[in-house]
Amino acid sequence: DMREFVFVFPRESPNAHVQVKAKLEQPLNNFTVCLRSFTDLLRPYSLFSYATKAQDNEILLFKLRPDQYEFHVGGKRLLFTVPKSLGESEHVCVSWESSTGIVQFWFNGKPWLRKGLQRGYTVGVPASIVLGQEQDSFGGGFDTQQSFVGEISSVYMWDTGISASAVRAAMLDFPEKAPLFGWRNFPYKIVGEVYLKP
Repeated sequence: DMREFVFVFPRESPNAHVQVKAKLEQPLNNFTVCLRSFTDLLRPYSLFSYATKAQDNEILLFKLRPDQYEFHVGGKRLLFTVPKSLGESEHVCVSWESSTGIVQFWFNGKPWLRKGLQRGYTVGVPASIVLGQEQDSFGGGFDTQQSFVGEISSVYMWDTGISASAVRAAMLDFPEKAPLFGWRNFPYKIVGEVYLKP
């Protein structure tokens, strides 16, 4: 149980990252990803990168600048503009459903305007899932200038959409339903200079 812990990425790096060691068996027609991050970076950086052999940006949660998140499914992207909150941690959840392409984005528990992306698409497996770097190839192709510096915690992924109450529950690390992987039972491997700290 990682509830009292965070991953600390202490400095810019060409390789430091956390591999999520979950084995996803089925392609995804729906998913939700939630996580908390804390940084003072002003440049772009990657939080959550899910790559397949066919598509490096199969799922990507990327921060372009302090007030803008970029979200990719199958190599296509949407932008979500958020308040700048330097000096505070940020919690985001993003969900996508293939049947409509609808993307729902939550910032610190508040829902943002729904948008559409990649209707009818299926997210492939097997996947390489990485925190703190952006994959330009399966499991690699990192760019130091997109590396994360700061703290990441409360990482969850489901193969379904999510309700507003489930977002709040994830923020508190008491998920309403069992995730594909999550912070209460998190399968990971640290590569390079990343530390697990209380």
